[in-house]
Amino acid sequence: MIDMGAASEQESIARTFVAARATGAALAAYPGKMPETLAEAYRIQDVAIARDGRRVGGWKVGRIAPELTQAYGDNRIAGPIFIDEIAEDDATMPVFAGGFAAAEAEVLLRFGDVGDGDHDIETVRDCIEEVRTGIEIASSPFAEINGHGPAVTASDYGNNKGLVLGPPIANWRERDLIAMPVEFRIDGVLVGAASMAAMLDGPFGSALFLIRILRARGIAIAPGTCVSAGAITGVHDIRPGQRAEALFDGQIRVGCTIAAA
Repeated sequence: MIDMGAASEQESIARTFVAARATGAALAAYPGKMPETLAEAYRIQDVAIARDGRRVGGWKVGRIAPELTQAYGDNRIAGPIFIDEIAEDDATMPVFAGGFAAAEAEVLLRFGDVGDGDHDIETVRDCIEEVRTGIEIASSPFAEINGHGPAVTASDYGNNKGLVLGPPIANWRERDLIAMPVEFRIDGVLVGAASMAAMLDGPFGSALFLIRILRARGIAIAPGTCVSAGAITGVHDIRPGQRAEALFDGQIRVGCTIAAA
């Protein structure tokens, strides 16, 4: 039986977030009863995607803190990335000036044909056509989006506001991506350095997770869909006027300038 009260609440939350994102307005408080489960969060997200009307060109995947995975029943969350917010290297990327804003160095996977079969950490590689460097722009009208647990984060598009596509990683099938060093700078200052070894089971684990969660939600993965596989060096606060730059393997650069939405 459908809980009409809960459905109405989810509709109201989704409507408020979509309107705030369309106008660039900040939200001083969460616009309703905060979701307590990922199932509730994805219902809000699904309503918002439908109301938004833009085409989804990719998905961001974010990690759930280890101490929260048991309570939420998963170790990652997902959120849509709209096609009009996917930009090339050196783009200007908007954020919500009165809300939450951050930038993250990420590896981007581009799906080919996923098919209907089951995959594991090895066979999922056959579904990937390209691996690129990139930067995820994490931003929400609600400044405390990451302060109330992963369900709240997931409910507003997973806290995504865009994706910067950097150069591809050549010969990625033969390379040890997990060991690749990554650095992140804001206005030229080093703010994070790490490798993908810190990313649970790495970017291909993120691809596996996304296939599973989208199938459960009845969402098809079209060929060409991007996956922003998760923060490598951390989630780095950023503000309009600043420049973000990621350096992969000491030689592959991708950057963007931040502006107010």
